[in-house]
Amino acid sequence: MILSYLLTALSAYLLGSIPFGYLAAKAKGIDIRSVGSGNIGATNAMRVLGKPAGIFVLVMDALKGYVACAAFPSKVFNFLAPHFSGLPTDFQLSPAEMQTHLFVVAGIFAVLGHNYTCWLKFKGGKGIATTGGVYLALAPWALLVALAVFILAIWLTKYVSIGSISAAVALPVTVWVLPPHNFLLSIVTTALGALAIYKHKSNLQRLMAGTENRLGKKKEVAK
Repeated sequence: MILSYLLTALSAYLLGSIPFGYLAAKAKGIDIRSVGSGNIGATNAMRVLGKPAGIFVLVMDALKGYVACAAFPSKVFNFLAPHFSGLPTDFQLSPAEMQTHLFVVAGIFAVLGHNYTCWLKFKGGKGIATTGGVYLALAPWALLVALAVFILAIWLTKYVSIGSISAAVALPVTVWVLPPHNFLLSIVTTALGALAIYKHKSNLQRLMAGTENRLGKKKEVAK
């Protein structure tokens, strides 16, 4: 049973760790970590590389989160399921519980892979797009609510960072409220939301200083 968690976590982490923003910029001879905000995510990629490249990074970052949850846990479970029957009854989970746990583990490590990628000395993005991909697989209705909050916050403020932080608050609240109620997923979503807000600490500092870049305004992003 421990092996199933380890394989799921490792697979999801490695997939999540692929730094698409860094690779897209590198293909154009740019180190995205040294320009704009220095972040490897889609927002900085769009500002530095343009909309097509930014959209590509956004889609790929979300896709790796979705694939990590939609593909790996089921494959690991199906591969190791015959061995679960040999465990003592007290240590066995039902198949549904086991799969749910594997899905959640995959989601956690896909986001951690993006935020702390081993390919860039464990420095990565902020995990918003990857988290979106994870919850497209795990809790699509909660993701839809968070996406609506994200869009509304950006429309009202013209700050992508405020949209991201608002979505990071809305997602765990929605997971707690909407059925089916899964305590483990709710706790993990709250932790991931807190992590996303923490990763935006530099944005919060710039917002307080009045130097954060507004959407659509041609202004160099503070480093």
